[in-house]
Amino acid sequence: MSREGPPTEPDEEPPVPSGVLRPTPVTTVLGWAAVGLVLGWAVHPLSERLGLVPPLVSAPQPLALLLLAAILGYVAWATYRAVHVRRERLEAHQAVNRLVLARASGLAAALVTGGYTGYALSWIGDPAELADDRLVRSLVAAGCALASVVAALLLERACRVRGDD
Repeated sequence: MSREGPPTEPDEEPPVPSGVLRPTPVTTVLGWAAVGLVLGWAVHPLSERLGLVPPLVSAPQPLALLLLAAILGYVAWATYRAVHVRRERLEAHQAVNRLVLARASGLAAALVTGGYTGYALSWIGDPAELADDRLVRSLVAAGCALASVVAALLLERACRVRGDD
């Protein structure tokens, strides 16, 4: 048996949902970056311990992250112009889609930034032949991932509206 709540009048409107979405806290972004840092640093020693060749960062990896940063940056700019400059109102689904894109991309890019930074740090002082190459390429990829984090956070801020809207 199931018990239903009190019956509502047909003319009665359901209550309007209320709530406030806060921007992604910096501590959350830094937490994801710290997890990535530990995981990225662990790749080098684990691959050597398992007898595998440590991965080499190739050109498409940072370029993909740079493309993500450019797309997020453009969407942030377009959203800011629409919402804050021209005072247009976004459709609800557009606003939610952009906010979800910003939050997911920001956290994922923070994890990747930490991962590439940790991988780069694991090569400092290593006498291997390609250690310097791996270090530099990882730092370039980390910089591109950091640009994606910044663009994602800008998009998230561009989705904010005034309190009276």
